[in-house]
Amino acid sequence: MSLIADTPEPPYFAVIFTSLRTPVDIGYSQMADQMMALATQQPGFLGVESARDEAGITVSYWADLESIKHWKDNIEHRNAQKLGREQWYSSYKTRIAKVERDY
Repeated sequence: MSLIADTPEPPYFAVIFTSLRTPVDIGYSQMADQMMALATQQPGFLGVESARDEAGITVSYWADLESIKHWKDNIEHRNAQKLGREQWYSSYKTRIAKVERDY
C-alpha cells in the first residue's frame, strides 16, 4: 500500500481521525491491522494515509457520506472504536470533510 493514497478526481470525502495514545499497547497493532484490512473491503473506500509521532493522524478517503456511515456502523469497527475509547486513546477527534480539489 502506498504512503500517499491514489484517490480519484474530486469530489470525494475524507475522514480525519486525530488521536493521542495511552501507554496501553496490548492488542493495538493487531486491531489496527485488522481495521485497515476490513476498511479496504468496504464499498466506497478509496484509500488511506496515516502518520504517528506525538499525535496520530489517519485520513481515510471515501466516495460518499453513505459509505462513511456504513463503515462507522460496521460491527467489527464499532468493537474497535469501543476498545479505543476504553484502552488505547487518551483523546481523539473525528472530522469529515468534502474534498473539492487535489493536486
